[in-house]
Amino acid sequence: MTVQERIQELKRELNAVILAHNYQLPEIQDVADYVGDSLELSRIAARVEEDLIVFCGVRFMAETAKILSPDKKVIVPEYSAICPMAKMIEPQTVRELRRIHPDAVIIAYVNTTADVKAEVDLCVTSANAVKVVRDLPPDKEVVFLPDKNLGKYIRHETGRTVHIYEGFCPTHNRILKEDIELAREKWPDALVVSHPECNPDVLELSDSIASTSGMLRFCRESDAKEFIIATEQGMMHRLTKDIPGKKFHTPSMLNICPNMKKTTIAKLLHSLETQTLEIELPEELTSKAIRSLEYMLV
Repeated sequence: MTVQERIQELKRELNAVILAHNYQLPEIQDVADYVGDSLELSRIAARVEEDLIVFCGVRFMAETAKILSPDKKVIVPEYSAICPMAKMIEPQTVRELRRIHPDAVIIAYVNTTADVKAEVDLCVTSANAVKVVRDLPPDKEVVFLPDKNLGKYIRHETGRTVHIYEGFCPTHNRILKEDIELAREKWPDALVVSHPECNPDVLELSDSIASTSGMLRFCRESDAKEFIIATEQGMMHRLTKDIPGKKFHTPSMLNICPNMKKTTIAKLLHSLETQTLEIELPEELTSKAIRSLEYMLV
């Protein structure tokens, strides 16, 4: 029996579901029940019927699943897989920002810890951040955290007053304007599709700016046959697998998230065999954090 076959066998025995982010290793994506971005996986986690959720991603994603499905058991194959951006903001900082901007709506990117989600007003993903801010009352100022690049993109797209926290994604920050320019020279017929966590000068050179789910949709619907994909390299597997008739290129060899790659097929099997590394959150924290997430799921 292969590792993959044993994983499927255990999944059935345990009534488990495997969720995997688009940035996971190809072998993880291939064995998962659902592969998607943060918004897609959050919506799935909120409605799954299985008893056990195995979340292949970084820890804040598994925490989000636990908040949305508090009665389910949620485990992670690698507990040390964290998001560096999520560690850049703490609850006490949110409270200080609220003191400085008492009339603003405080919005957190989903790439935050559960205790930060419990302190903010709304939570968004890269797929719906612009829409959420546009739908706010026109006179409302916004404090956006922790990603400065997504915050600047929201401000540009909405024209709103957005106070921006200085967090960032190290992986997306390694994609440079020069990388895009060289990639365009190498593949002149390719369209550039960038994640809004990229630097503004990268976004300026892009033909489309989208979340990973938006990238998939854009590339599938576009008449173009070739694309330069400015995001974490795990997305290349998803695109190639789902849209086999088109070509995808990465603009850099540095855009790899080491934490997303910590989850291996062996660790996934071990997590099912042992059901350890469970995400446990205090009920008081969960009840506070879910308020900021509910609007995101609409």
